[in-house]
Amino acid sequence: MKVLFHVLVVTLLLVGAGAGDDAPRFKVTTRKADDKVEVQVDGGQCVIAVKSASGIGSAAIERTEAKWPATVLLKLHLKGLESFAVSNGKTTINAAVSRSDGKLRVRLWKDDKEEEPLDPKSPHWMEIRAVGADGKPTQDIPLKDGYFEMTLPREFLEGAPKSIALQWIDFYRG
Repeated sequence: MKVLFHVLVVTLLLVGAGAGDDAPRFKVTTRKADDKVEVQVDGGQCVIAVKSASGIGSAAIERTEAKWPATVLLKLHLKGLESFAVSNGKTTINAAVSRSDGKLRVRLWKDDKEEEPLDPKSPHWMEIRAVGADGKPTQDIPLKDGYFEMTLPREFLEGAPKSIALQWIDFYRG
């Protein structure tokens, strides 16, 4: 029995506001054809926006320039975040977001060691915010036209990894 994976490869030539001809180039590969990943660069900041119709997916973002921009911001346009992982080939940062007592509860751990949670002092710590459709932070999930926002830690991009891999599961699918 053959398992076919829909692979969408998009090579993006990015021209961010004020970036001119020096804009980094990225090759984005998604596992599912209906997953969309957009990369925009503005100066030293790279914004990677993920939209996933099914709520379960993965993507690889490969840089074609010498290094990553100084800041890499992820925006996951999902309703919830049951499971998230970002890997640079050496380190994997895992996360999950839930709601308890009216507040968001964010859990972070490294290299699949969920029993060893990261804290804000860790060089791999990522602040994860839920942002509503109005662009303001929210405590409400499922998100309605919002996204989860996080900045990759500088430590994660040290050594200029050639690519980063993302995996996500949205617990509000459908």
